[in-house]
Amino acid sequence: MSYTVGLISLGCPKNQVDAEMILASLEAAGFQIVDYVDGADAVIINTCGFIDDAKKEAIENILDMGELKKEGIIKKVIVTGCLAERYHGEIMNEMPEIDAVVGIGANGDIADICKRVIEGEKISVFPEKEKLPLEGQRLLTTPEHWAYIKIAEGCSNRCSYCAIPDIRGDFRSRPMESIIEEATQLAISGVKELVVVAQDTTRYGEDLYGELKLHELLKQMCEIDGIEWIRLLYCYPERITDELLDTMASQEKIVHYFDLPIQHADDKILKAMNRKSTNESLYAVLDRIREKIPDIAIRTTVMTGFPGEDEDAFNCLAEFVADGKFTHLGCFTFSPQENTPAANMDYQVSEKLKMRRAEIIMEQQMRIVERNNSEKIGSVLKVMVEGYDGYTDTYYGRSYMDAPEIDGNIFFTSDDNLNEGDFVLVEVKGISDTYDLLGEMI
Repeated sequence: MSYTVGLISLGCPKNQVDAEMILASLEAAGFQIVDYVDGADAVIINTCGFIDDAKKEAIENILDMGELKKEGIIKKVIVTGCLAERYHGEIMNEMPEIDAVVGIGANGDIADICKRVIEGEKISVFPEKEKLPLEGQRLLTTPEHWAYIKIAEGCSNRCSYCAIPDIRGDFRSRPMESIIEEATQLAISGVKELVVVAQDTTRYGEDLYGELKLHELLKQMCEIDGIEWIRLLYCYPERITDELLDTMASQEKIVHYFDLPIQHADDKILKAMNRKSTNESLYAVLDRIREKIPDIAIRTTVMTGFPGEDEDAFNCLAEFVADGKFTHLGCFTFSPQENTPAANMDYQVSEKLKMRRAEIIMEQQMRIVERNNSEKIGSVLKVMVEGYDGYTDTYYGRSYMDAPEIDGNIFFTSDDNLNEGDFVLVEVKGISDTYDLLGEMI
């Protein structure tokens, strides 16, 4: 008998890669993967548990599936991912509608666990998190023309606000040969853009090879036929080496894009966060990046309301954001996480003040984005086609400045019939009300 399984994956791209490996292992074991959960023998929820909003979303999804189970629409509910790993037995104790809680170290055994659950077992299993598979077949959930590729797992940075090291374990790199083999197979399957992810991509190779090896990995990726764009996410500013910058500047396939989370710019707050950067070093790394790669697009994330953030510290952050002129910026408020040092620090900031400060940062960033986009009018950009918008009768796609799923699009007219994944040249003509670029294919 072929059982049907649906999967809901929440959170970051790293979690999405884990979900794709779960789907592939289920399919290989004979399960039928369904897009809609109605009627499924089991639904797996691959949760995120990083910040309060992510935990809330995960819990809401679990409760929703629990209601469907009560109504007889689905039969079993299985929870895995970061929330499961973080809270272990608490989840099943508080939510008896769940049939299995599975730690990330058991992802490699998910097909067997799923079969046992469908056949009537209640399961709670938490092997060592280091057993999480770092490689294997994947059933892609992204469009056919681009894919994430995870080059490492875990984190050893121990930022004082972050629970990821406790959830995912210490940083561990995948062997370079394994990554290149997977990237080659992705290219053969039609993938044109690889989006490189890890909790800290710039740390790649330090544990395996005794030194930072991201630049060497990228050079080997550039030799793969069929891959046209390679994009980096989650790069830590203190590990932006000259070798990495020189590689990005000289290799045509590596798009000039950095995702560079800085979190803050005030020295006192950075130290309390256990970040290794300083205000001076952050300004210096931006100058060094832009000197070597003048057309670089930089995305960053910052945090308001960290304990001890007084007016001077916030003003320092706001000044840095203004000076940084980032292509993209996300701002979130400090969310105290259990068992992290920051949760118990003195001088906690009120929710109201955190939110107001985040609003100020984002209002400031919107003005920067508007100026940046205005400067692009009249330029010609290489764009990867993502789809067609029948409402506006335009195609839309991304330039090198835009990462999939998190950044904006450029909407453009064309007399040609285009397909997803095509590359075209677009002249920028204007800006939409939502700060997307508008253009015309040339």
